[in-house]
Amino acid sequence: MSNLYNESDQQPPRAGLLLLQMLILGLFCLFAVRLWFLQIHHGEEFALKAKDNQLRQESIFSPRGLIRDRNGDLLAINEPAYALGLIREDCPDIEKALHQVAQWSGRDFTELQALYKKNRKRVKPFEPLILVPDLTFDQLAVIETNKLRWPGLEIQFRPRRLYLYGTLLAHVLGYVSEANEEELSKNPELALGDTVGKQGIEFMLEDRMRGIKGLTQYEVDVTGRRLQERVLKHPRAGHEISLSLDLGLQRLAMDWLEEEAGAVAVMDADTGQLLALATAPSYDSNDFSSGLTSKQWAKLRDNPLHPMQNRVIQSVYPPGSIFKHVIAGAGLSYGMLDPKETVRCTGETRLGRRIFRCWRKGGHGIVDMERALVESCDVYFYKMGKKLTVDRMSEFAKAVGFGQKTGIRLPHEKSGNIPTRAWKRKRFGEGWQGGDNLNMAIGQGFTLVTPLQVVRFFASILNDGKLLKPLLLKDEKTVVQGKIPLSPEQIELLKKALVQTVDNNRGTCRRLRTKGVIVGGKTGTAQVVRLTDELKELKDDEIPYRFRDHAWMAATAEKDGRRYAIAVLIEHGLHGGSGAGPIIKACIEYLFNGKIHMKPEARKAKARAVRALSLKPKEKPVAN
Repeated sequence: MSNLYNESDQQPPRAGLLLLQMLILGLFCLFAVRLWFLQIHHGEEFALKAKDNQLRQESIFSPRGLIRDRNGDLLAINEPAYALGLIREDCPDIEKALHQVAQWSGRDFTELQALYKKNRKRVKPFEPLILVPDLTFDQLAVIETNKLRWPGLEIQFRPRRLYLYGTLLAHVLGYVSEANEEELSKNPELALGDTVGKQGIEFMLEDRMRGIKGLTQYEVDVTGRRLQERVLKHPRAGHEISLSLDLGLQRLAMDWLEEEAGAVAVMDADTGQLLALATAPSYDSNDFSSGLTSKQWAKLRDNPLHPMQNRVIQSVYPPGSIFKHVIAGAGLSYGMLDPKETVRCTGETRLGRRIFRCWRKGGHGIVDMERALVESCDVYFYKMGKKLTVDRMSEFAKAVGFGQKTGIRLPHEKSGNIPTRAWKRKRFGEGWQGGDNLNMAIGQGFTLVTPLQVVRFFASILNDGKLLKPLLLKDEKTVVQGKIPLSPEQIELLKKALVQTVDNNRGTCRRLRTKGVIVGGKTGTAQVVRLTDELKELKDDEIPYRFRDHAWMAATAEKDGRRYAIAVLIEHGLHGGSGAGPIIKACIEYLFNGKIHMKPEARKAKARAVRALSLKPKEKPVAN
């Protein structure tokens, strides 16, 4: 066998060489086509994307409109606040960054992780996803010092709502808080992290007060640091509003309500503007602006005194004897009451086997309409209830504004309840009884009203019968919603009885007398439960707090062309004269004489001790 080298055997096959050349040519063509596709066909599109990676846009938050009282005093302003956001596109390790944020802010890592997963689809990769909405200055200092070591974390500046008087106007102003899923989906102008009004005026006037956001554009480097910035659109602040409320009067009313559970409403009888709208206990609106923790919210929610409840419009109560002016009006309207006709009050009246008693054990003797109102005789109105029946009493009560919302510009107003035969059958499956007429005639039974409805009705007696819409804004025009169905002479009879209740030595509102001011008033005691005979024998201070009657007083006051109506309700305050009367007296002195009579500290201490009983386990009353 020959081992000599053969050159022909070492030549590569021609077919293989051709295949290799074709593959190289094909690969070159593929690169060429791809280059054409990227550089020419989609060149402009990708150039814009590259520019977007360099230039970013961000919204500038607009401050909410300021809120002032009727005299121009500031009630709600805006202050600078800082939030911590995460830009996903710039963050190399999101989980590690979340751990660091948890360490800085003291928040739970799992909560931050859940927040990130929940909101990441709502925010573009190059936009900040807010992790901590409100940083303290200490937290801000630490984060700013270490921010360069944590790319993707960015401090966001935004205005924060500040309520200058905290609890004083919480139920009127409401509060702002971060928009929830439902609010974000309903309003395309809102973005994640935006705050919106949740209660009160802040909620009702949200569109007017929120303002319009601005827009800024800035250039970033490869690490996400800002290099240059310019404003494309300046933000526009929300509209400023002025309330009809008088800050001094509101402060006075809240001072008198301190340590109580109750409500005060003061209305200008000629315009419908509210000068005070106080309810206690209250809460601090600023807590919501800063962001409530779950523990803080639970404490508010579970408080047995319900501080979140606006008692002026959201709580309903039996009106007690202040409803007697409604019943007297009904009797006059239907021609079934002669003001001069008298009734003998012996201290009780009988209906079948039941005995209905007057509040004065010995009775009032011979009384006509005026004296019955002045001395609050129950027997007189028991007889009126028998005459009128539920049909006429209900019809008239609704005609003068009860059983329906007043239309005030606040959310969640209750309409109360004016019972009818049909209502009772539907509610309890029972027919209307004769005793129901008697209870309704003295403001007990199924009748429920709000303090705002009460003050509007008494204002109508003062302004010749006009039912006015309660107004909270200073620039709102007066709205007459209706007229009570009484003649001027009949209205004058009711008005005279109010004044005599103050001026007459037997009147139940004598403490309201004010030199130079024409004052009218009506007290009311609304029974909460039917007490046992044993409990009835106890002194007022010995009756368990929850069984004590509610204290009502409604008043009218006029001088030099200025006319006001005032209504006060003190839960479990026992008697209208002693429980609610001093508050109305203080309001009248402020309105007409400029005097400020604050609640005595001894009275506050007593109220504090009494109200503490409401936090004890509930006791069960035993009915007669």
